[in-house]
Amino acid sequence: MEQLINLDKELFLFLNGLGSEPFDGFWMIITKQIYWSPFFIAIFYLIQKKLGWKGLGIIILFLAALITFTDQITNLFKYSFERLRPCNNPEFDGIMREVITRKSFSFFSGHASNSFATTTFVVLIIRKYYKHTYLLYLFPLVFAFSRIYLGLHYPGDILAGYIAGGIFGFGFYKLYLFIGKKYNFTTKLD
Repeated sequence: MEQLINLDKELFLFLNGLGSEPFDGFWMIITKQIYWSPFFIAIFYLIQKKLGWKGLGIIILFLAALITFTDQITNLFKYSFERLRPCNNPEFDGIMREVITRKSFSFFSGHASNSFATTTFVVLIIRKYYKHTYLLYLFPLVFAFSRIYLGLHYPGDILAGYIAGGIFGFGFYKLYLFIGKKYNFTTKLD
């Protein structure tokens, strides 16, 4: 386990060290959800186009529940493991690029878990309608990488967030299908 943690730290220092000051502003924009709003609106448009307003409304409710659930589980892990963020780790003083600091804990990344959970849920729903739906996974890849660039997460935090998010997104998709069949709102997915 110690070897894995050391590898995680070394990989973090390598990836974080690839950054440069002229790009810091760009990555600070990438890491904020609000700047992704046009992307989210475009996805909602594609969903509405195939599933209608009622279908979009139901999916938005499921997404809200999924994000709330994922956020709470992420916080449970963070406060159980209490892993220091790289920006708070005295071991990295003077050897890492510290663009942003946060006081909360690091393991696992909420950005990674939420973005991967919501993307998995949406991809599973609309993959039947759009040929290149899996390209939506570029969003969590770029979004979560910003956390390494900015000095807020280790790669292991991101990977664990992706795994948790994938499980949660898939689970909520199955719940969506189960409830949808019971109340007859997923007939367009059959």
